[in-house]
Amino acid sequence: MESKELWVELRPDNPSYMILRGTYGDKIYKAFRMTRQGVRWRFWRVLNDIYVSAFESILLIETAFGTGLRDYATRISKERYALRQEIMQGGFQNADVFQSEQSPKSDNSGAAGADGQNRHGA
Repeated sequence: MESKELWVELRPDNPSYMILRGTYGDKIYKAFRMTRQGVRWRFWRVLNDIYVSAFESILLIETAFGTGLRDYATRISKERYALRQEIMQGGFQNADVFQSEQSPKSDNSGAAGADGQNRHGA
């Protein structure tokens, strides 16, 4: 996209949709190991299905609750994005190690026993 060999156009229809234009044969295969058909399918799925559906959901929510939640959602999404970037920079980590770092050793103090009561007698 940065080299301007690929671009997106809007196709007016009812409803309209986006299409990917440009030369994306060999370069896409080398970069992503997928065929032109794979590129077209993924483009359609991500941009015309997932991306547009997200905005449909936003319109539905804002119709019911107003636009006041938009600032909260933007803040939360930026925080989540930053966390994902931090995790990606950390490299591969064994899931067992990650789990043990996230939660203390399980003592089952709040778990219900066989009689349906928790261990604190509640």
